Amino acid sequence: MKRIYVASPYAGDIEKNTEFAKNACRFVMEQGHAFFCPHLLYPNILDEHNPRERQLGLDMGLAMLQNCDELWCFGDHISLGMMSEIEEAQRLSVPTPQSNGI
Repeated sequence: MKRIYVASPYAGDIEKNTEFAKNACRFVMEQGHAFFCPHLLYPNILDEHNPRERQLGLDMGLAMLQNCDELWCFGDHISLGMMSEIEEAQRLSVPTPQSNGI
């Protein structure tokens, strides 16, 4: 079972984007893989409106990327947060297959 880092937009319409991320995780699971989706985890614990805590959540997500087998991108655009995740995956040589659709 591969460990898949799920990257999808979060900021903006958070309620809509959260549901989209949940569907992306379900898609990963239905493909027979385990998922890690930091923006479904850390905002439940950290204050997204506190810049220090928001950055801490971003940093912790990136720290977990090294433990994943691949990064999968979902959505119709690449957000700034997703771009930093993609760049870190490239730096770590974590494969980022072509974007996945759900």
